[in-house]
Amino acid sequence: MAKPTPGLRKRGETWHIEKTIGGQRIFESTGETELDAAERYLARRIEQIRRITIYGERINYTFDQAAARYIEEEHKKSLDRDITTLTAIMPYIGALELSRIHSGSLDGFIKDRRRAGISAGTLTRDIAVVRRVLTLAARLWRDEQGRAWLDTVPLLPVPKGEKRKPRPISWSGQQAILKALPGYLSEMVLFALNTGMRDQEICGLRWDAECKVQGRDASVFIIEEDAAKNGHERIVPLNAVARAIVDSRRGKAGEFVFGYEGGKLGRMGGKAWSKGRKAVNLQGVRIHDLRHTFGMRLRAAGVSFEDRQDLLGHHAGRITTHYSKVEIANLIACVELLCEEKKKPELTLIRCA
Repeated sequence: MAKPTPGLRKRGETWHIEKTIGGQRIFESTGETELDAAERYLARRIEQIRRITIYGERINYTFDQAAARYIEEEHKKSLDRDITTLTAIMPYIGALELSRIHSGSLDGFIKDRRRAGISAGTLTRDIAVVRRVLTLAARLWRDEQGRAWLDTVPLLPVPKGEKRKPRPISWSGQQAILKALPGYLSEMVLFALNTGMRDQEICGLRWDAECKVQGRDASVFIIEEDAAKNGHERIVPLNAVARAIVDSRRGKAGEFVFGYEGGKLGRMGGKAWSKGRKAVNLQGVRIHDLRHTFGMRLRAAGVSFEDRQDLLGHHAGRITTHYSKVEIANLIACVELLCEEKKKPELTLIRCA
């Protein structure tokens, strides 16, 4: 075997670069298993760095490099979902230089996602993640010469399609799906139907967020700003059903009310949910539809629009820990209306042909 060029070292089956080039220490994989190919890769990197340091040429960053920096530096609550999007889009644009990305670059991704049944709303969120990465590359990130990673952000397509309509479940559908789900998930679903909380709010619900209501045999949960989707603190009043679920969980888990296998459940809408809803012919129902069901049942029970908005957390800043006991008592009374399904009207969605 020929002696490798200085600066190349084999780790396992792959050749890696460990070399100082133009005063810059480089540690990276060539991605090559053959020495000849690895040496060609090293030669290209040496020439690239030489052009940058001597002639001031711009570094041509690729989208996968930009995505890696985004994941490393971003700290928002929905980062896991962004990572899922970026992982899905890598086969389409990951290897492209940022300057070569344009609206047509995403055509294959959009086409395949639509073929897989992904909604227009989800696609819009996917494209928004790509747009965010490119915006940071153009406006914030700089190379060693102080130049932006990208000159301008390209216009990206906004997928068009019919907006998915809410699909609330009936009382009979609720009973059926609760029986079809494993115990831990059945409790979480029933809790969602009685509180209107979002998937991640329930998965991340901590015991230290529970607060007793003075003068009442009741408690509420405080959803802090960093845990709420809209970034505003709100309270979640509990009705008898929700209180019973919480009481049954006491002593079973650690810091999380709905702890799973000693930690936090990633999301409610996993394989167990998909299997359960399929078993009772509710394939079109998603976890977020539990929140829609909560809101529609409140309306059917005669709860006012403002109270519904407060209970769903749509009124930023209206509900805080300083809310009066009378007003909190009113909200508890509102959610108590959902406890006896036999007295409540069924929900019907009217769709135009």
